[in-house]
Amino acid sequence: MTSHSTTSVDLRSDTVTKPSPAMLQAIMEAEVGDDVIDVDPTVERLQDRTAELLGKEAAIFMPSGSMTNQIAVRCHCQPGDEFLCEADCHIYNYEQAAFAQLSGLVARCVPGRFGVLHVDQLRDLIRPIGDHLVRTRLVCLENTHNRGGGKVWPFEQMEAICSWAREEGLRTHLDGARLFNAVAATDIPAIKWASLFDSVSVCFSKGLGAPVGSALAGTTEFIRLARRARKLFGGGMRQAGVIAAAALYGLENNRQRLIEDHIHARMLAAAIRETDQLLLEPDEVDSNIVIAQVGSKLGTAKEFVSKLAELGVKVLNMGPHHIRLVTHLDVSRKQIEYACDAIRNAAQPYRASEPALQH
Repeated sequence: MTSHSTTSVDLRSDTVTKPSPAMLQAIMEAEVGDDVIDVDPTVERLQDRTAELLGKEAAIFMPSGSMTNQIAVRCHCQPGDEFLCEADCHIYNYEQAAFAQLSGLVARCVPGRFGVLHVDQLRDLIRPIGDHLVRTRLVCLENTHNRGGGKVWPFEQMEAICSWAREEGLRTHLDGARLFNAVAATDIPAIKWASLFDSVSVCFSKGLGAPVGSALAGTTEFIRLARRARKLFGGGMRQAGVIAAAALYGLENNRQRLIEDHIHARMLAAAIRETDQLLLEPDEVDSNIVIAQVGSKLGTAKEFVSKLAELGVKVLNMGPHHIRLVTHLDVSRKQIEYACDAIRNAAQPYRASEPALQH
């Protein structure tokens, strides 16, 4: 195994990518304008292209996926409303309950299996109309699912939930931060996934490799409301073409190569399966995220993360007993092979001599 002094592999997140030379060139050549007073032409091109790919009337560029999600729930709901979501979703776990702080909304969480719900879990959750009750107004789903280990929803299950929601008069929002990973994993076009939802959020700064930015898509009227909310939240940007150019480059050039990230993730999963004191959760890796439970013989997740760091491989601990590894465009096949060796070496004393972990 190569010395870690010359090898460093960062698998903490697909947000750690840096702009490629070609992306930097696109940034340097970006045509810009004041996107608050008037319009930035590069931002406009990005928004139009995003709306086209998602089959929506319009889209709006924002600094982050947290902002696109929070503005989506705000525009779909009124203070005192609730939305239904999966218990491990990003909107509930990683956005400081901004829906409550900023918009006066309540989340009703439903535990899924690796982030995936069945429509039967939701059928009885719509609250009756009454002066004592919050109003159930919206369903939010996430695809691929971050805390679910990059799980890709079965299309039929997502379609069933959205059809039920529409029949019941509920609105629907998709947190599609990694939607293009779902596209790469299934060959189901983004426009087909997005057709199920009233609004869709996509991120450019993960697998697509841009340094910043997300977009929210929906009807023209919905995006008009979203633009007003973006100003309220402090997301109005001036010469934003310099970052929109990077996002547009990633959107046009880096979607197809996401398949490579998925192959690399499966390589990491294979190395983990060889180690009895590491257990994949879920066992099948759908996209570019790998989550594993760390057995007690290897110490805590934090301790195992430190062992890997000593070997030049950076991963994240997710609580006391789980680690997360995420592949992305800045990690080569050679680096993935090195990371696989590092996993085996970090767990070497217990690879076969201790009882295997069980679900």
